[in-house]
Amino acid sequence: MAEKLFFPYPLTKTLLLVGMPGAGKTSVGKRLAKIFEIPFIDADDEIEKAGGSAIADLFNIFGETEFRRAEEKIMERLLKGPVCVLSSGGGAFISEKTRENAKKYSVSLFLDAHIDTLVRNTIGRSHRPLLNSADPSEALKKLLSDRRKYYELADIHLPYEKETLGQVIRRAVTGINDYARK
Repeated sequence: MAEKLFFPYPLTKTLLLVGMPGAGKTSVGKRLAKIFEIPFIDADDEIEKAGGSAIADLFNIFGETEFRRAEEKIMERLLKGPVCVLSSGGGAFISEKTRENAKKYSVSLFLDAHIDTLVRNTIGRSHRPLLNSADPSEALKKLLSDRRKYYELADIHLPYEKETLGQVIRRAVTGINDYARK
């Protein structure tokens, strides 16, 4: 039975998309922003603007610890800012401070893409520093294993495997509407 797309419940808080690299946070986020008629912000773009360089370069120059500190500050600014759909970096939600700010200022949605989807969407993309290894599939599995416990703290959990982007969007809107009505 096809899922029915209900008229979207108005968002009064930022919608924070969390999940692994390649889960579709940007693709899904841009479409949700249009549906809910609010701006879309990609946290990785904001980090690159603030750092004056690409994520991979910032990661290499400053190392993961310093990168994560800067990411945490930028996420705090964005979460406290105007209501929007906010696509986080894959590792942003592992920060306790970011999760605390997310609870206060947003509704978080975990886009839980199947590992095959993650591999397909990230393979050969050099801008993802933690996946630049001999076996990106194994790197993704390890990252997902390490991060899942944090992602599952999100307000809404949306697992998907073979759905089309349109189906994921419809399920996301339904999940957001159901969450907002509670």
